[in-house]
Amino acid sequence: MSFNMYVPTRILFGLGAVKKLHEQEFPGKKAVIVISNGKSTKENGYLDTVKSEMSKAGVETVVFDKIQPNPLKATAEEGGKFARENNCDFIVALGGGSVMDASKAIAVSATNDGDLWDYAFGKTGKGMPIKNAPLPIVAVTTTAGTGSEVDQWGVITNPETNEKIGFGGIDELFPIIAVVDPELMKTVPPRFTAYQGFDALFHSTECYIAKCSNLMSDMYALTAIENIGNYLPRAVKDGNDIEAREHVALANTLSGVVMTLSSCTSEHSIEHAMSAYHQDLPHGAGLIMISKEYYKYFISQHICDERFVKMAKALGMENADKADDFITALEKLQNDCGVGDLKMSDFGIEKIEADVIAANARETMGGLFEADPCELGHEDCAEIVKKSYR
Repeated sequence: MSFNMYVPTRILFGLGAVKKLHEQEFPGKKAVIVISNGKSTKENGYLDTVKSEMSKAGVETVVFDKIQPNPLKATAEEGGKFARENNCDFIVALGGGSVMDASKAIAVSATNDGDLWDYAFGKTGKGMPIKNAPLPIVAVTTTAGTGSEVDQWGVITNPETNEKIGFGGIDELFPIIAVVDPELMKTVPPRFTAYQGFDALFHSTECYIAKCSNLMSDMYALTAIENIGNYLPRAVKDGNDIEAREHVALANTLSGVVMTLSSCTSEHSIEHAMSAYHQDLPHGAGLIMISKEYYKYFISQHICDERFVKMAKALGMENADKADDFITALEKLQNDCGVGDLKMSDFGIEKIEADVIAANARETMGGLFEADPCELGHEDCAEIVKKSYR
């Protein structure tokens, strides 16, 4: 029942929330707006809107527009240097999870000397403490997937060592303000709406079965799962369905909060290993492809059957009465969202990689295995990847 809750982020949630940005208090007069290296943020007018809001607040801005879908260590270091050279007081992260994740690494790099990997954990990271306070972050999310707008973690990839790991974890990396405006999510394509929605879902399902789950995290997790189950198929079908977008956005933010109360499990470690070797693999897609076999493993151990029943009911299967019903409900949701047919082979993954992926997952993000409801050994982990392969 015990929990330790600290989520200091001011959350501006709802339609038109971005237009209230200029009313907030900011930690300085100059900000670097961090966006992706794609076109959507600019073409959809989101960048202009945020620049205008900051201008109204008397804040000067510069733009760093180089973040990849799986953000790289070198890019974060370049962003940190850019922020320093432009004498920026804080960061405005405008985009999806990758942008917000990268912004946390940029915030650290901007105020701390040395290689970014000096402060990273995992196989080759030095795990040094972050000595100087990172730049404050304002997060304006344009997707509903990671919940990174309300937590203190980011994920960064080091392609030289094939490591994709969680980065940060200190209180100073909680965004000071999070803007969650469903209007900014209407242009996300259907498939990516699904990928992102399932990422949010699995944050909550993992935290719900984790050893460290508690009464508070359970409340957030089940509410998030219900909102994904009821509204994600609608958001995928019609991106302009604002009611659906609102509920999926809420689930996303709740899933971000639940990760500060509980912990993700090894499902995320496995997917991070997959995309560490395959940069073009969307995180949510990777999670979807391994999810059924992953949860089947824990169901077979009968370690928390009642929790799987409750999750099945939260996904809309009201008559669920056995753990296997969760897999049925999960499969239906994936099919309803048009992502039930994803194949690893379509993303360049080969079945023979299973052993390497399993080893990488434990070496780079072994801590999440400790949160699993029961032990998941190397062979079982590799078998999950093999069984998921198509």
